[in-house]
Amino acid sequence: MTDPARASILLAEDDSAMRTYLERALVNAGFAVDAVDRGTLALPLLEERHYDLLLSDIVMPEMDGIELAQKCNDVSPDTKVMFITGFAAVTLKASREQPQAKVLSKPFHLKDLVMEVERVLGDRLSASL
Repeated sequence: MTDPARASILLAEDDSAMRTYLERALVNAGFAVDAVDRGTLALPLLEERHYDLLLSDIVMPEMDGIELAQKCNDVSPDTKVMFITGFAAVTLKASREQPQAKVLSKPFHLKDLVMEVERVLGDRLSASL
């Protein structure tokens, strides 16, 4: 459905199995995906190229997803942000710190993830048609 040349996602997820799982689902849905295991690796990518969406776990080593999202707002303000987390208390903090970002709580079904990504990117995708 989505043209990968028009919709690129930077995925930051420290759990290897989850990262592979999410990346595969997003690629199968038609998105171009770059995946890294920590925020400190995601930041240089955000500085080098444009991503339509930063999809980040909140709890990660070295730089958490909220700090990464704040830095993303500075270096790539047009990039939308979406969080994934398995911690309810962290969801509340993310909602306070990044109120415009969507938070998807684990566990979730892959079709729900793809649907939420398409919803978050909907404005950008329809504007490019």
